[in-house]
Amino acid sequence: MDMQTRHQDQRIFHLTAKRAGDGVLPIAGLGLRPALLAPYRDLDALRHDYPLVLETRPGAPDYVHSLTSLVDAVLKDVAPRGIDGERLRRHALQLERDIRRDVAAGARGSLAELWNAAAARLGAQEGETLEQVLTQAGTALQADGAVLGCTPDMPAQLLTHAWQAAQRRKARQFHADLGRLVRKLSDILRAAFSHSQAGRQPQALMAAMGGPHHAQFDFEALSRVVGKGVPRDELPPARRERLLRTLAVLESQRFFTPPELEGAADAAHGFTFDNCAAAAEAFRERLPEVAALVKAMAVAELEAAGHYIEAEHDLSFEAMDEHALTPDDLARLPDYLVCIPPGRNDAPDNAMLMDLLSSGLPVKVLVQTTDLLEEAAIGTGHYAFGVRSARLATTAMGLGGMFVLQTPSANLYALRGRIAQGLACRGPALFSVFARDEDPIGTLPAYLYAAAAMQSRAFPSFSYDASAGSNWAERFSLENNPQPDDDWPVEPLDYADTALQRASLRVAFSFADFMLCEPRQAAHFALVPRERWNDAMLPATDWLALDEAASARHVPYVLAVDEHDALQRVLVDARLMQATQRCLLLWQRLQEHGGVHDSHAERLLAREKAAWDAAQAAAPTAAPVAAAGAVTTATTAATAAEPAAAAEHSRDEAWIDTARCPSCNECQLINDRMFGYDERKQAYIKDLTAGSYRQLVEAAESCQVAIIHPGKPRDPNEPGLEELLARAEPFR
Repeated sequence: MDMQTRHQDQRIFHLTAKRAGDGVLPIAGLGLRPALLAPYRDLDALRHDYPLVLETRPGAPDYVHSLTSLVDAVLKDVAPRGIDGERLRRHALQLERDIRRDVAAGARGSLAELWNAAAARLGAQEGETLEQVLTQAGTALQADGAVLGCTPDMPAQLLTHAWQAAQRRKARQFHADLGRLVRKLSDILRAAFSHSQAGRQPQALMAAMGGPHHAQFDFEALSRVVGKGVPRDELPPARRERLLRTLAVLESQRFFTPPELEGAADAAHGFTFDNCAAAAEAFRERLPEVAALVKAMAVAELEAAGHYIEAEHDLSFEAMDEHALTPDDLARLPDYLVCIPPGRNDAPDNAMLMDLLSSGLPVKVLVQTTDLLEEAAIGTGHYAFGVRSARLATTAMGLGGMFVLQTPSANLYALRGRIAQGLACRGPALFSVFARDEDPIGTLPAYLYAAAAMQSRAFPSFSYDASAGSNWAERFSLENNPQPDDDWPVEPLDYADTALQRASLRVAFSFADFMLCEPRQAAHFALVPRERWNDAMLPATDWLALDEAASARHVPYVLAVDEHDALQRVLVDARLMQATQRCLLLWQRLQEHGGVHDSHAERLLAREKAAWDAAQAAAPTAAPVAAAGAVTTATTAATAAEPAAAAEHSRDEAWIDTARCPSCNECQLINDRMFGYDERKQAYIKDLTAGSYRQLVEAAESCQVAIIHPGKPRDPNEPGLEELLARAEPFR
């Protein structure tokens, strides 16, 4: 009986997802997870990026911190070095773990509140003194904002907080410019008044004089003296009206809250929305007000500099309306923030999202994807895995002219710099984030599930900044994806075999592995008992690499662990493998944008190689003789060049012939402070004083191509110099 006949039940399951024997078992209720995720059973006990702590200190350089980084900073400041600080470090890390578990259980509050609550619990167990020590250590925390876990509402909270920080910076600059212009115009009006008849009246003179000196002056007499010959108003009526009108617009603007009205209700327009339609409507309604403010600031700049010419500027400013606004004008005012609630991406009031982004308006939009497993809308039964959401970022990127960031929620802290960059850009920005809804039947915590989505290429991370440069290499980045040059990330898996001996495998993490984390997808998997394992079973990623004929002779599986961490093989049906193949194709398109496996470059390389091969094949038979002569000439030239290069250095000088370095790293293994690598990974002497003459000689002896020249010893008292000089002589 051949292999295919013996394991026909496995082939039937792969092709039809039907279980037709005891060799393929259902996985529902077994608690299986991908084998590579076995070490992360108790995620809250591990240190990672979450929870996050929002920064609330004015002027702080960062808008968010991780709890882990803050605890590390506290211990660096307050824990004594060595064994004396070990107890404090141990308890602080325990407190950090307790806070992480509290947040995972739903606790909310500021870092100080959660820190003190956890310190009190530890104090109840270990003693009041420990509570006091931990509470005192908490005063050294470098931030005390709200603490956020990796929850579905976290992306909107984080982005809103980052947007507020960006708008505060913009507000400071705007108020500085506005205050300067208001002062300048007020000074012009005040100076004109003080030189007019009205400004020389007794009451005006008295108001201009300090109160303590009022009794010493007769302001009636003073008015008669200084008021002679003074014009009624030295400002022409048209200019006075223009100044007053401009000043009124500047002082009544509602785009940035005046510092003295900070926190007052309705002091300024609102710029945060939960749908695209409301943001677009608000922008349109405010356009005349925007145009009036921009015009007023332009007029004020000219008046303040004394450059306003009525004959030249009146007509241009009269014609200026909202159609004349430029991106530079809009960039001075607040950006519009739209955080679309999860599940509302397809709502009618968000149907204009692409139009909003492509219009160039200063709008920043957060779109959250909560499910990557949508069925195709045309009813074919194939996975679309979030075609309207997960592929939204690539669609927006194709429009150009904007900033686009796609990443799962687990990766937001790692890309906090990119988030700030997107919020600071002058045009539109799209933030597409995958954050799973709370799922009580899910096998993984939300953080680990989101991280697995990126690891499996189901929701890869990338950014596109249209303003970063003129080509894709400068605009597009696949940063922070694991092993971005490869189809799938591959990690080592250590386990104990049936004889309890340590074994190790290199295991890829694919879209099929990610689907195993979803209880809803259990029907696409089948557990194979160990006694039914066979050579026809192949890892899913290896199976994908086969041609059609070879793949028909095998069935794909993924490695999983059960609730007892026993290693299992789980078959994958054909429908899910098709989805895995499509996921890989989408990832490869992103790779090409990032310059990985660039088809244009590979085609050009193949064409040039073919042309070179053809030229070699067409060369005349006499070519070897000519080539030999050329080699001889080249060798002679190279031989002549070597003494010339060496002549540039004396025998007493230590140097390296860097251009000939094969990058073997032998010298750096001897002393990486003395020897360094340049940008081409070739060695040079970085710091001659960082090592001994013995190390120079040893490096020269170990060099594979003999390019290290030790020269003369710097220290005449170094031990063993006579022997070292003799060893160094061949290399000097």
